[in-house]
Amino acid sequence: MSTIRVVIADDEPLARLRLRRLLGAIAGIEIVAECASGIELMQLLPDCPCDLLFLDIQMPGADGFQALEHVVARPRAVVFVTAYAEHAVRAFDVQAVDYLLKPISAERLLQAVERAQRALANDAPLAAPPTIPRRLALPIGRRMQMVELDELDCAMAQANYVELKVGARSFVLRETLQGFQARLDPSRFLRIHRSTIVRIDAIREVEPLASGRYRIALHSGLRVVSGRSHRELVREALGLREAESSPAGQARA
Repeated sequence: MSTIRVVIADDEPLARLRLRRLLGAIAGIEIVAECASGIELMQLLPDCPCDLLFLDIQMPGADGFQALEHVVARPRAVVFVTAYAEHAVRAFDVQAVDYLLKPISAERLLQAVERAQRALANDAPLAAPPTIPRRLALPIGRRMQMVELDELDCAMAQANYVELKVGARSFVLRETLQGFQARLDPSRFLRIHRSTIVRIDAIREVEPLASGRYRIALHSGLRVVSGRSHRELVREALGLREAESSPAGQARA
């Protein structure tokens, strides 16, 4: 089969180095990226093609299971790599290809790669569909505030933070907007601007602007403006194409 594109996710630099060296001796493997935390992995995968993910479990920010649950672009095959044997049952519950215990031997790693190669060649479904969370746990001091996603109106990038608008309340997360978007259901949340995501059901009114943008009013009273480069995404997601092509829509434009 063609080259397998591999991503390594492990918070230990020496563990990544060893795995990269061992994989480098196996034909047909291309390591396309590495990351050191679950958060990095969630930010990476939407834009990084990955056939096979080698995933550590104990990582800062979000562990391997949490990261796998929230990524949008799920890799076709996952091999867990960990120092702990007790997570094996849970790993296979999410349909992992293999479960490797550290320190990894070259022979055992080759077996895992060959297992993944056979499954990929058969085009087998190797991973369960990601579970989209219904609520968010937001850190407020030393406590965690649970917020239902049905109540989230929009998320707006503010430098290295994301500001979440939930009715009259606001919460701030230290996370990129792209990483936060990876945790959302793409059928319910829409990126309307490079710095803004809105919940589709929270939209009350859409006003076309002469610049090619849209002014979007939410039920909460908040108004946001879409980006010019997101025009077609907004039109498609909100069904505006047909409305704007009608005589009445052309007259308003």
